Amino acid sequence: MGETGHSRTRHHSQLLKLVWPFIIVILLQALLGGGSLYLMSGVRAYVGGESLWSKGQKDAMHYLQRYGETRDPSDYRRFQAAIAIPLGDRLFRSAMDRAKPDYELARQGILAGGNHPGDVDAIIWLYRYFHDFAYFRDAVRYWIEGDRYLDRLTTIADLMHARIDSGQASASELSYWSQSIQAISDDVAPPSQAFSAALGEGSRNITRLLLGVNVIFGLMLIALAVWRTGVLLMAQNAFRGALDREREQAQTTLAAIGDAVITIDEQECILYLNPAAERMIGWDGEMAIGLPLKSLLHMRDENATAEDIALIGQVLRGEVEAGSETSKVLQRLDGSHLAVTLVGTPIRVQGRIVGAALVLHDMTRERQYMESLSWQATHDALTGLCNRREFEFRLKQALERSAHMHDRHSLMYLDLDQFKLVNDTCGHAAGDELLRQVCSRLEGCLREGDTLARLGGDEFGILLEGCPPEVAEQIAESLRRSVEGLYFVWDRRPFNITVSIGVVHVSAMMVSVEEALRCADMACYLAKEKGRNRVQVFSPDDSELSMRFGEMAWVQRIRQALEEDRFCLYAQPIQAVDGHAEEGRHVELLLRLTDENGRLVAPSNFIPAAERYGLMPQIDRWVVEQAFKTLAARRDSGCEPIATCAINLSGATIGDSGFIDFLRELQPRYGLVPQSICFEVTETSAIANLVSATQFIHELKALGYRFSLDDFCAGMSSFVYLKHLPVDYLKIDGSFIKDMLEDPIDRAMVQVINQIGHVMGKRTVAEFVESQEILEALREIGVDYAQGYALGRPQLFGLQYAERSVEVVLASHTTSGR
Repeated sequence: MGETGHSRTRHHSQLLKLVWPFIIVILLQALLGGGSLYLMSGVRAYVGGESLWSKGQKDAMHYLQRYGETRDPSDYRRFQAAIAIPLGDRLFRSAMDRAKPDYELARQGILAGGNHPGDVDAIIWLYRYFHDFAYFRDAVRYWIEGDRYLDRLTTIADLMHARIDSGQASASELSYWSQSIQAISDDVAPPSQAFSAALGEGSRNITRLLLGVNVIFGLMLIALAVWRTGVLLMAQNAFRGALDREREQAQTTLAAIGDAVITIDEQECILYLNPAAERMIGWDGEMAIGLPLKSLLHMRDENATAEDIALIGQVLRGEVEAGSETSKVLQRLDGSHLAVTLVGTPIRVQGRIVGAALVLHDMTRERQYMESLSWQATHDALTGLCNRREFEFRLKQALERSAHMHDRHSLMYLDLDQFKLVNDTCGHAAGDELLRQVCSRLEGCLREGDTLARLGGDEFGILLEGCPPEVAEQIAESLRRSVEGLYFVWDRRPFNITVSIGVVHVSAMMVSVEEALRCADMACYLAKEKGRNRVQVFSPDDSELSMRFGEMAWVQRIRQALEEDRFCLYAQPIQAVDGHAEEGRHVELLLRLTDENGRLVAPSNFIPAAERYGLMPQIDRWVVEQAFKTLAARRDSGCEPIATCAINLSGATIGDSGFIDFLRELQPRYGLVPQSICFEVTETSAIANLVSATQFIHELKALGYRFSLDDFCAGMSSFVYLKHLPVDYLKIDGSFIKDMLEDPIDRAMVQVINQIGHVMGKRTVAEFVESQEILEALREIGVDYAQGYALGRPQLFGLQYAERSVEVVLASHTTSGR
């Protein structure tokens, strides 16, 4: 649901980016149209008002003349009603012409002038903002001129009404008033006509103006539509070109992959085969496109005879996570068989599965190696499950993968709650049968590839590899329910069987099999304490588990050691193998911790916890500052200078721009020459962050510092990476050095590393040099420097540091890193 919501939001956002110019123009067009209608409504109201004004004047003069002839009061009242219209209009104009317009009085005048209430606002707005415009200004001028005759007419009307009402009006007076009214009518006609003509002309000009503006805006909208369409077409062409390039790159990459790659659609029909898949299956890729996968790919489980590629259906149905892996036997078209691993990953488009990508890896070499170890007893005789030894082996592999590849695994520890009761009351035969039935139940709840083992007695272990935590917890609950549903009967005696389960989500911080099993066992123990027949998930933050297991204590101990300054540095000498090539004292600094009781703690005990919980950058800065401080103190005290001081940096510090700023501030404070400092980074951490590591090393070398690549060739890295790392020294991993006298392969590796390092202009350092014989062999090979117990053991680094060897309690047998 969340993914659908995000997709919908992203779609709306992209749609808005496309149409926003049109929305703005349409809004402007609507605003212009509304304004035009409003303006035309005001003009129409003024034209109508002018008609009412003219008619009111004419009617007033007509009824006033009749009043003089008939002396009927009703005619006078008709005169008053007619004259009220132009008088109301004049009241409106006078209210609007004030320094501060009186809008309420203007409204009263407009309504008195006979105008419709709905036109009041438009009339006020138009007069306020447009009365100074040319046509409107002329119309107002004629309006004012016409209103001057109103005063004369009302004066005559008042006099006539007073004389007639008192009965004193004479025939001569009535004749005079009639002539005066006629004169006013003749005089007011020209301004009235001019007023009407000005408004009419203004109305027509405004209509033409608004029509022109709307046409211009319409043309602008058309131009914008054409421009925007052109932009979208260009973007579409660019996107199509980029898509074509990416497709070509993807096809080139797939063609270069050694594993077989097959993509299928929703109907399990083949869409693509890379060359490795063609060779593995024995079928031409172009001919295979469109064929059903099952017609070419015949696979089965290792110990089964029927074909089984259920994983593909599960992937297409979304029942398994991406990258789910199973081991299979592939029957090729020529009839031969091949052991492979099948990895299936769904292909999604807008959240919907439209196909799958399958990767088949040839397991021939791996199976040969596994078969060479088949003599080992790896299964429990009673249940046929893995035994503890095999289970611990698989768990160790999972831990190693989790540490290096961040795979997600889960470990379960199961203990039957009523097994002792069955065993004691019914005998061992009943207990054995119960174990077999329980195993059958447990196996039915596990995924393909999960490991179920009997660890001893009624205790079982389950390893879920490549399993997310939430899925592992669901599996654990299904296991509990399955065992709870087992109705075990022996000699007509029924037993209700339940199980307590401890779950541990394997992480990189668990460095050993013993630690992982201890955590799972502790969680299972707590499940039993809470009432049995339950699942308990191990969490370092669980307060109850924390009381029984102190792994997290290291984090607090490290922080406390930093606060109390209980870390210390030891130095081990690095000497030139050829004594004549000595270039001054060269040492490597090694980190140690003094515990609360004053005992030295080797780094292997606390470094994993520090790396796991992000404490290494803080420790690295302490080491660097302490090294700078000690080197400066030795210089100021006249001690023998150290030409090169090697300082180890963790993977967390590599690429940290803040550390570079820290060095820029630290170096001037102690006045050290940067060339005397050589930072050591392990090959693993450098390769894992190759881009940032390369930039990091370049920036520090620009400041004058040197670099050494530690544990070189300890992992599976290629020499190709070495070209991108501008280091000065290569430290050959000690695993090759210590056995090089007995193992010709190790000696050959040392020779190759040394030769390639020299070709690349780098000096080589050999670790683990623990005898003069090894030193002589290194001299023959041509290695530049050596480090090890044969040359000197680590000793406390300070003013009294000397080159001679001193025994140190708990000095690490490893000279690399910490």
